Amino acid sequence: MSPPLPRAQFPVTERWAYLNHAGVTPLPAPAVEALHGYAQRAAGGGSLAGAGHAERAEQVRAAAAGLMGVPVDDVAFVKNTTEGLGFVANGLPWREGDRVVVPALEFPSTVYPWLALRDLGVVVDTVPTQGPGRCLPVEAFAEVIAAGPPPKVVATSWVQFGRGWRTDLAALARVCHDAGALLCADVIQGLGVVPAQLEAWGVDFAMADAHKWLLGPEGIGVLYVRDRCLDLLRPLEPGWNSVVHREQWDNLDLVWDHGARRLEGGTQNMAGIHALGASIDLLAGAGVESVWAHVNTLCERACTGLADVPGATVLSDRSAGGGSGIITFTVDGHDPVVVHERLLAEGIVCSPRGGGIRVSPHGYNTGDEIDRLLAAVAAVTATP
Repeated sequence: MSPPLPRAQFPVTERWAYLNHAGVTPLPAPAVEALHGYAQRAAGGGSLAGAGHAERAEQVRAAAAGLMGVPVDDVAFVKNTTEGLGFVANGLPWREGDRVVVPALEFPSTVYPWLALRDLGVVVDTVPTQGPGRCLPVEAFAEVIAAGPPPKVVATSWVQFGRGWRTDLAALARVCHDAGALLCADVIQGLGVVPAQLEAWGVDFAMADAHKWLLGPEGIGVLYVRDRCLDLLRPLEPGWNSVVHREQWDNLDLVWDHGARRLEGGTQNMAGIHALGASIDLLAGAGVESVWAHVNTLCERACTGLADVPGATVLSDRSAGGGSGIITFTVDGHDPVVVHERLLAEGIVCSPRGGGIRVSPHGYNTGDEIDRLLAAVAAVTATP
C-alpha cells in the first residue's frame, strides 16, 4: 500500500526509518519552504514583509479548525499544549473545594496545571489506568467522577503518550456533562493522525502543538474553546490582539474579540503559523482518514511481527477504539534505553517511553520500514 503522504516531501527518509512522531516530527519540505520564505521576506523587508500575514493566519486558523472538527471562531493560536492547558486551568474561576479529575499516569503538562490549583483549595482526584496497556476506559472515569462531589473539570489526554491508549472522548463527554463537569482534552498525540470531530463529540476545551503528528515546528499550537465556554475563561494575556478593534491604536476600550482569538494577546508567531499551515495543507491533501488507515495498518503489522519475535512483548492495548498511532513493546532481558540505541545504530528512530520502546509511524512511513524494525528487534533478542 502506497503511503498517503508523499515520501519525497520528507527529507528524513534519505537517512532514517523515522518512527518517532509521538516525540518530535521531522519537518516536511513544504514546512521548511514556508519557514525559509518567511525568513527571506523578513530579512528583506522588516515591517514591509507583513503584508498578507493576517490573511494567512486566518487561513491557517480555518484549516486547523477543519482538522479539529470545530468552528473557526473557537480556535486560538498558542505557543504549545502547556500554554493552552494553562489558559484553561488558570482562566476558569475556582472556589475552595472545587474538584478536578485527571488520569493517574499522564504526561506532566496534562497534570501540573491542575495540581498547581491546590493552593486555591482545589481537590485533584486521579483515575487509575487498567492493565499493562494502561487503558483508560470511560467506565474508569465514571467511577471516580461518581465517588465524590461533581467535578468542575475532567482533564485527560485523548491518546496516552506512553503506551498509546485512545480514550473515547465522545463517550467521556457524555459522562462529564451528565455530572455537570467540563471536559478538557490534550489532543497532541492524536490530532493530525486520527480523524477528530471535537465539537460533535462534546469536548469543551482541547489543545495541541504542532511538533508531533501535525508535522509542524515547535513553538506553535492551537487551542479550541467551545463557544458556550468562552466567557468562563478570564483572558490571561490581554493585549492589542485580544480585542475587536485590534487595529484602532487610539481606542483603549477593552472589548474582547467575540471568539477564542481574545486569548492570543500580542503578536503572533507568524513563522510558526506559516509552517504549520503548510503542514496542515499537506495532511488535508492526503486526507486524515487515509493517513489514519495507513498508520493503523503499519501499527498492526508491527504488532503482528513482534508477536513472532522471541522475547518481544507488545504493551499497548490495540482493542477496537483504543488503538492509536503509538505502540510500545519490551524485549526480555534488555533495557529499553539500550534497545533504543541499538535500533538507532541501524538507522531506526523511536523512543524509550512507557516502560518500553515506543514506535509511532506516520503517513509517509512504509511497511518495509516496519520490517526493518522487526528484523532489528529480532537481532537484539538473538544476543545476550
